[in-house]
Amino acid sequence: MPELTTSYVDSLAPNAAAIKNGQGLVRKKSFIRLHISENGELLFGQCTGSGKTPYECSVDFITPDNPVFRCTCPSRQFPCKHTLGLLYAYVEGQAFTPAPVPEDISSKREKAEKREENKAKQAAGGAESKPKKVNKSALKKKINAQLEGLDLLEKLVLSLIRGGLSTIDSKTLKTVQEHVKQMGNYYLSGAQTQLRRFALLLGKGENREESYTYAMEQLTRLHAFIKKARVYLTTRAGDPELALDHESTIDEWLGHAWQLSELKEYGLVKESVELLQLAFYSYDDPARQEFVDLGYWLETASGAIHRTVNYRPYKAAKLMREEDSFFDLARIPLLYTYPGDMNVRVRYEEMTSRAVEAKDLERVAASANRSYAEALKKVKNQLKNPLSDKTPVMLLHAASLGVTGSGQYVLTDDAGVQLVLDDIPSLPQGTLELLPFLPASAMKDCCVLVMFEHLLDQGRLVAQPLTIIQNGAITRLLY
Repeated sequence: MPELTTSYVDSLAPNAAAIKNGQGLVRKKSFIRLHISENGELLFGQCTGSGKTPYECSVDFITPDNPVFRCTCPSRQFPCKHTLGLLYAYVEGQAFTPAPVPEDISSKREKAEKREENKAKQAAGGAESKPKKVNKSALKKKINAQLEGLDLLEKLVLSLIRGGLSTIDSKTLKTVQEHVKQMGNYYLSGAQTQLRRFALLLGKGENREESYTYAMEQLTRLHAFIKKARVYLTTRAGDPELALDHESTIDEWLGHAWQLSELKEYGLVKESVELLQLAFYSYDDPARQEFVDLGYWLETASGAIHRTVNYRPYKAAKLMREEDSFFDLARIPLLYTYPGDMNVRVRYEEMTSRAVEAKDLERVAASANRSYAEALKKVKNQLKNPLSDKTPVMLLHAASLGVTGSGQYVLTDDAGVQLVLDDIPSLPQGTLELLPFLPASAMKDCCVLVMFEHLLDQGRLVAQPLTIIQNGAITRLLY
């Protein structure tokens, strides 16, 4: 069994409500029986519910990195509040009586073991170990459709640029919305999202000059995408077996959803990785029509800042697992990395955790960029690429975090170079208002995780602090 902590159990919950409800069962003393197997691999018990018969619930750690949840309740939520409550009861130190593994669970274990054996045999037998065959005919049809869709999108983009954004009226917006729908028919879901983002910028109606500035940037990004995608797809049409581009984000822009097996095939994996989450927040992305859970993590060995992204489509959000803040150190056997530049997206299937130790925070300090001139150069190089992430995140060391005579908060590096801090539009909340509440000791010789954004309407690069690490403490400003 892995080290069970409240943070680890929280990470298993599908949403915040499940955490609250699971903990509520423990407070209400709803568990009438709590047992643990003799080898400590299985927690099981009974929990009172709305019916006469209590629910039989269990959490099986026969595979420590991949616990199996079982419960007789009718809930469609997984894991349910009863199995989570079982774990919270254990974490809180409630008494679990040793007992033999129930027969029904032993039977289910045997069936699961046989399924795994069959999978291993199939893989060893060659059916799944052979290279995946490409359906050339289907792929060529898809590529031709995508190229046709790019032509349609290019005509729209060029007409909008020639006419000027000031001439756009409700009729033009309706045309844009029609093209948004059509992009899906041409297998261009990535372009569909970006075109919808453009339409939303125009429909804001708040600060027209600001909206037009960012809408024009969005058109520029779409035009750059069209040019790069056409070259890429034309090459693939000539050779349908051509590998996916595992170095850039072009396939993601085209709408390709990377499978873990594909990332592994292209060598985009790392073994035995430890990650420390430094920031987390969720937001609504109407362009994607999804809720997004976004976490920024430090890879302790390399010092790189990665991000985890969990998408929850509007229609299925209630049934999907909602990510949350994670305060322990995550130990990951196999980490999958996506193509990209700074802050590449990562995913994993299995994870164990342990408490954060002093040595982990020492690694954080050692990983921080100490030269703002070099850090800004890296950020600006990324922002020059129109298809790159426009809000890169970096960990910076600050000799001091203070206020100038004009009232602006600034970070100062060891060489005396200053970086002005400000709240940026892309984040769901500001953080500067929290800085006055920090103790003076946290404002010197500290590490600060910041997000950069180029404010086009103001012509300046801005950095917003997300987290401050100092004196063995991690203070998250964003929540």
